[in-house]
Amino acid sequence: MIKRRLTPILMQRLRQVPAVVLLGPRQVGKTTLALEISQQLESVYLDLEAEGDLARLSEPELYLADRFYQLVILDEIHRVPKLFLALRGLIDKARRTGHRSGLYLLLGSAALEMLKQSGATLAGRVSYLELNPFDILA
Repeated sequence: MIKRRLTPILMQRLRQVPAVVLLGPRQVGKTTLALEISQQLESVYLDLEAEGDLARLSEPELYLADRFYQLVILDEIHRVPKLFLALRGLIDKARRTGHRSGLYLLLGSAALEMLKQSGATLAGRVSYLELNPFDILA
């Protein structure tokens, strides 16, 4: 595994805020980084391009409400825009029960679309990070 400079920053943000959005172009390693994080923290990973994972979230409030004790990683979240509204309510519910950070890691490559979708809905509940492609000096 290639060490990323963003990893400690991402871990710190997960300790500070309920949700972190990890943006970046396709194929830069967002999923790989998230899976590395999932090995360090108790977590569940859901790929929203997979039918089985989508089915689990057919009623997101029911599936996610019992998972405040672990990090939920939602990959390709921009494919299910209705989740942003559900996450807002879940984050607020979690805060009322004392769970104030490290709830969700949201991954997506459609940066502008995702910022628009999540910005208004999750204002004050989310932190954004961008994972850039490798930059190698010769």
